[in-house]
Amino acid sequence: MKRAKRRGKAREAGTLAADFTRGMVATGLLTAVQDRWVTGAEPPAPRTILRHGLQGGAALAAASVAADALRNRDYARLALAVAAGAAGVIMIEHLLNLAEQPPQEPPKNEGSHG
Repeated sequence: MKRAKRRGKAREAGTLAADFTRGMVATGLLTAVQDRWVTGAEPPAPRTILRHGLQGGAALAAASVAADALRNRDYARLALAVAAGAAGVIMIEHLLNLAEQPPQEPPKNEGSHG
């Protein structure tokens, strides 16, 4: 009889949500206050703080899952966690950039004679 491989317990949803929240708050705070007193720069736009915070939360949650997978030598789960984290960061960037763009007018169909 073969022994089953001992695998660590999968991350619970509450732990993953806590990791996301930690990453979001930490990154949002860094974005909001970093370099403000040194350079006297203008505060970043709230949308920038939101974007960086959400991306930091997604990255930390994915990194936590990846670290657990690496510790358990579950390389498929490791690759999936990294890919999901990258996809989450890109999706957040894409969605928030779409929201910033003003709506475009449809092109006017003109005849060849103008």
